[in-house]
Amino acid sequence: MKEIEIEAGSFRDPAGKIFYHKDKVYRILNDEGKKRFEFLKKNELLKNLVSEKLVVTSNQISPETLELKEVLNKQVLEHDKIDYISYPYEWSFQQLKDAAIHHLDLHLYLLNNNATLIDGSAFNIQFIGHKPIFIDVLSIKEYEDGEYWKAHKQFCESFLNPLILKSKKNIDFNNWFKGNLEGITTKDLNSALSFTDKISYNIFVQVVLLNYLENKTIKDNKIDISKVNKRKFPKKSYISILKNIKSLITNLKVKKDKTLWSDYSKNNTYKIEEENNKKKIVEEFSKKFKFDTLADLGCNDGVYSEICLNNGCKYVVGFDYDLNSINNAFRSSKEKNLNFLPLYFDASNPSPNLGWLQTERKGFLQRAKFSGMLSLAFEHHLTIAKNIPLDQVIEFLTNIAPRGLIEFVPKDDDTIKKMLSLKGDIFKDYNEVNFKNILSKKSKIVSEKKVSTNGRKIFEYSKI
Repeated sequence: MKEIEIEAGSFRDPAGKIFYHKDKVYRILNDEGKKRFEFLKKNELLKNLVSEKLVVTSNQISPETLELKEVLNKQVLEHDKIDYISYPYEWSFQQLKDAAIHHLDLHLYLLNNNATLIDGSAFNIQFIGHKPIFIDVLSIKEYEDGEYWKAHKQFCESFLNPLILKSKKNIDFNNWFKGNLEGITTKDLNSALSFTDKISYNIFVQVVLLNYLENKTIKDNKIDISKVNKRKFPKKSYISILKNIKSLITNLKVKKDKTLWSDYSKNNTYKIEEENNKKKIVEEFSKKFKFDTLADLGCNDGVYSEICLNNGCKYVVGFDYDLNSINNAFRSSKEKNLNFLPLYFDASNPSPNLGWLQTERKGFLQRAKFSGMLSLAFEHHLTIAKNIPLDQVIEFLTNIAPRGLIEFVPKDDDTIKKMLSLKGDIFKDYNEVNFKNILSKKSKIVSEKKVSTNGRKIFEYSKI
């Protein structure tokens, strides 16, 4: 019988351990996990949560069917697999907001059914396209009369505080969150907010007052836990707090500011005929392979991702550096009900392996296992704008998927002329001949098609 490898990030869960087998997701339950799962089955709570699309589908299976020695005589769950795991520091404001509201809706549903959540981590939410889903069913337990919301601080740091920071100060939370996987502390947020920001009653309570109480706790260091645990906290008050925070989050908005790429699909350098030719190439490529999972690098607001979905591709994950574009793409995905997940992505500094032993949260390269890839008007942003050698850029792109389209942008293009005017032409080997030579060594060039009068070409490659 084969041996299994436990998911590295699963060590924090005291109730069960995640493992993968034959491209499926399983969880071994220990005694505490068994107790919680029995509660979930009681009164069909789990069945109703799945039906309401609040939690990921989870079923108990017979461990013998897996033919794995480590799970024999164990209690095992099978979970629906998420096509692409993403993290809060890769989400736009609207995505984190939707995830927070989903978390609160789940918690409110549970409290009304004699259950509660033991934590408030944003990492327990994943996206299936534009739809958030809660994945850690063992974080649900039976509600005990009079208990407090013990995960309040965690929820604020990983959901509420980043949203307030972006809404009130227009400061993106992504890199801050990536630098601290717990989120943004109330202390840091309180320091960033102005006096006027703090006039709001809800922000005063959730930030200023909470920061004061945290500081007081640290200074006094005289909390009698036994007395705290004896105090009863009415369920009505518990529900009221969740509803107030949900109202606060629902009303948070971002200031509209225009960025260089936020209107790219409407204001690009292509003539109408050229853009239509480019769309036709993408359409034919999608129809030919009908990829299960496709990565769209530099997706902007998702125009080409949508073309792929409309022509046979099952799931598209878009990546872009511009957070306004990601917000627009996510909004479009929701409005059109697309199986499309846009994410924040800095290709010159992709998400690394993070967390305990640098294995808890997987980096982009470890998660990038796509069957198809689009890289349209993208490579020059790495080679010219970021000074990354062309051969390294091509190797990076072709490793993302075994088949793909890569658009080469020549130096005669207006976009590159602008880039070079700022830094000078120090890229002597950046030309089409060298591009083709490198690409042909990394893969097979299936076709090349000119898409603009100034020499832009789309190359289809295959490593199969």
